[in-house]
Amino acid sequence: QVQIVESGGGLVQAGESLKLSCEVSGSTFSGTALGWYRQAPGKARAWVATIDGGDGTRYTASVKGRFTISRDDAKKVLYLQMNDVEPDDTAVYQCNTISFRWPWGRGTQVTVHS
Repeated sequence: QVQIVESGGGLVQAGESLKLSCEVSGSTFSGTALGWYRQAPGKARAWVATIDGGDGTRYTASVKGRFTISRDDAKKVLYLQMNDVEPDDTAVYQCNTISFRWPWGRGTQVTVHS
């Protein structure tokens, strides 16, 4: 059974940094294209970043240059390094495959104060 556990969120000031982690068990990880997604209060879940089976990455425009997605296939962990965070980054962050093949985890809350 696939289990997804996101962690690393918290309450931070604008301009600070956070590193999110997504630990996966019960599923193939290596070679799978993965993504980070976020859901802000009152809004639909939105795509943040993608990493393919190698090291190719893509980002939504609002985080490009500030966030970095990476992966450790040996540990089955997906990361999101968030630098220079902004109040609009406030959301629950979740990970999944790009086809949403996994059940959604509970996510990790990121709250950014100005």
